[in-house]
Amino acid sequence: MKHGKFLKSAAILSLGGILAKLIGACYRIPLSNILGGYGMGMYQMAYPLFLLMLTFSSTGIPSAFARLVAQDEARGRDSSGTLKTALKIFALLGLAGTALMIFLAPRMSRLQGDERLVHCYLALAPAVFLVSLIAVLRGYFQGKNNMFPTAASEIIEQTVKAGTGIFFALRFRGEPALAVSYCLLSVTISEIFALFYLAVRTKGERRGGLMRARPVTGTDVLFAALPVMAATSLLPLSQTADSVVLVRLLSGYTPEAVSLYGLFTGSALSLVNLPAAACCGLAAATVPSVSGCFARGEYEEGKNRALYALFLTLILAVPCALGLFFLARPIVSILYPRLSEGETETLVLLVRLLSVSAVSISGTGTLASCLTGMGRARSAAVSMLLAVCVKFFLQWTLVKNPLFSIGGAAIAANACYLVAFFLDLYYTVKKERGRKHDHRSGFGRRARRSRVERAENAESRG
Repeated sequence: MKHGKFLKSAAILSLGGILAKLIGACYRIPLSNILGGYGMGMYQMAYPLFLLMLTFSSTGIPSAFARLVAQDEARGRDSSGTLKTALKIFALLGLAGTALMIFLAPRMSRLQGDERLVHCYLALAPAVFLVSLIAVLRGYFQGKNNMFPTAASEIIEQTVKAGTGIFFALRFRGEPALAVSYCLLSVTISEIFALFYLAVRTKGERRGGLMRARPVTGTDVLFAALPVMAATSLLPLSQTADSVVLVRLLSGYTPEAVSLYGLFTGSALSLVNLPAAACCGLAAATVPSVSGCFARGEYEEGKNRALYALFLTLILAVPCALGLFFLARPIVSILYPRLSEGETETLVLLVRLLSVSAVSISGTGTLASCLTGMGRARSAAVSMLLAVCVKFFLQWTLVKNPLFSIGGAAIAANACYLVAFFLDLYYTVKKERGRKHDHRSGFGRRARRSRVERAENAESRG
């Protein structure tokens, strides 16, 4: 993939991601004003368990599956068999995730100290199954270097969620717990629309002119996906723990624990994650680009493309981080006019503290995708594991101190993403000892064997 084609693919997905995030941000602003600090706290407390279920059923699938499809494309093979196998495997995982979320709902709500969260979890549970199928279909199109279906489905997702969510929030305005549960139901409704769109696009795909690929088993797909899922699952797992740990630590000295948690996760992190949305296209486009190079044995070219993607990511993310730091107060005043004076001051402080993470989150996303394309997803998992350990240590040390309060969580988050970024950068530029490239998955080993067999056959014919 030349730089021009790479940039086109990245631009399509980035534009879709930006529009989707803008719709989501515009949705969060009136939602925060309607639900208030307590309602947004409940809203955010329900999300970590949902993300945890997605971790085991769909997280990392687009990148992992895009790599498999890109390898088939690089070798001129039809990847429809791989798609069918992946849909079966992850449909089962999605159903298991939905069932587990329903089972854990009452237990998790008691652990979090508010049993009204049960209805929130039940409203979100069907979305786990739907997102599993959506993730496979997005990975299929991304592997074929067609980013438009992913971008369009993200916009559909956010538009439907925003429209139905605002309707439910206004309809049940006087009952915060009921309003939150219906707003979370809008997430499930939005996934239905997104899945329908992708299914229609997949049915219309033409696959003529490609060589029939070898049969693909569920083991092949799982071995390719597991390292990526491990790399991308650690952060959602830690966020699930945050919903319990942070609230309990804050509750030790303030009655505003839920509201502070809502400001941190629902408002500050949402703003800081916006630059990462602008860079998501670069991250997704690197997987087929780098993976195709490595499948053809062009290892140095693949590494150069990875560094080029990181360079573009930093060009986008650094100005955004500076804007968040210097313009935090007017941004908060415009977006959240109904916050109290104390909440406004807290949110301004959080946005300024977290502005550095606008760069590190964006860079980590791009580098993790590069490592996936290189077949080094295990390295990304190690990086994130160490980063999360640093975050938990700093949270426990700082947040329980009233002097730091919720600001300690922001400092811990900054440290987490910086550790992950620099470790991922190290693994990206690191040279393998004794060999240029190391595919540790079963798929990679079979690819190497096939290349050796072709060479031996050529020699025997000679």
